[in-house]
Amino acid sequence: MPDRAPQPVDRQLPTDEARDLISLVRDIAQREIAPQAAEQEDAGHFPRDVFRLLSESGLLGLPYDSGYGGGDQPYEVYLQALEELAATRLTIGLGVSVHSLACHALANYGTKEQQAEHLPAMLGGGLLGAYCLSEPSSGSDAASLRTKAVRDGDDWVITGTKAWITHGGIADFYTVLARSGAEGARGITAFLVPGDAEGLSAAPPEKKMGMKGSPTAQVSFDGVRISDDRRIGDEGQGFAIALSALDSGRLGIAACAIGVAQAALDEALAYATGRLQFGRPISDFQGLRFMLADMATQIEAGRALYLAAARLRDAGRPFSKQAAMAKLLCTDTAMKVTTDAVQVLGGYGYTADFPVERYMREAKVLQIVEGTNQIQRMVIARHLAGPESR
Repeated sequence: MPDRAPQPVDRQLPTDEARDLISLVRDIAQREIAPQAAEQEDAGHFPRDVFRLLSESGLLGLPYDSGYGGGDQPYEVYLQALEELAATRLTIGLGVSVHSLACHALANYGTKEQQAEHLPAMLGGGLLGAYCLSEPSSGSDAASLRTKAVRDGDDWVITGTKAWITHGGIADFYTVLARSGAEGARGITAFLVPGDAEGLSAAPPEKKMGMKGSPTAQVSFDGVRISDDRRIGDEGQGFAIALSALDSGRLGIAACAIGVAQAALDEALAYATGRLQFGRPISDFQGLRFMLADMATQIEAGRALYLAAARLRDAGRPFSKQAAMAKLLCTDTAMKVTTDAVQVLGGYGYTADFPVERYMREAKVLQIVEGTNQIQRMVIARHLAGPESR
């Protein structure tokens, strides 16, 4: 409708290489993703070809070691690339974040032999990963998971069901957390399971209110046998590995949320400056101008918080509290900004002719995945006041 094009985010990037990288991401996003985003989401189409292109372009392994096919980029750069992808289509941005999460265990806890064997294909060989922690009866209480891994000579046999798995049924590999010992957090071990393993199957994808192009499904392990050289880390170390991955993954969700919020603001601003009522653009009216100002301020605050947490991570400093804060603030911001964007567009905002209703539906899931925002508040409070009394 309006001819006002959104302006690229003015980013603070540490190197010329990083600036070139973000330019590449923007180019791919606008050329290969944006033209089909709305139509493919409506049809529930998963764009595997785009993920192959991202892999070929070196964009699926940005925060990992270049010796194994990664990009050697700091998290503050990786997350901004993720934000650009999510602003164009959340299915892509969240998919890259989940893939990075699935690579985390092997990249950080695997042996040199395991990394040399598997990481090159995972990071730059066109493979796509999934992360299997949640189960039908263990979501927020992940330490109570029931999927079992039983030692059988030099092999492990995995049996159980995982739930809410992004890329479930289409992933080439699964990072799986399973119970190998006693009840509780210390009885869990991490494994790398190939997507074509015998006994592995996926249910039909869940029917969701948003992100219809991204398959989310239960994944069943019916006596899946893998060799011990696919165990990641020590026996019983799996829950610690999972928590480490989730701290980083929450930053990915925060970046995706700001991407969606930025896209919604751009659409609202374009509409408000082009829509005439009472003889002038509706952006001239103070009530709406203040809404736009609040939306932009909330986005900038969220971006600053996730980048501050990322810089702590890059410096090797503790960042768990800040990651939870970033996930909480950024996803709540995305929900608020997308809701306000629908309001700015009025009746048009409620129709599928404009993308803001899709952004609003997609924003909701970001308050749930990788730990609900209620869990984030618990994490933050524990850092502030210590563990809860029993």
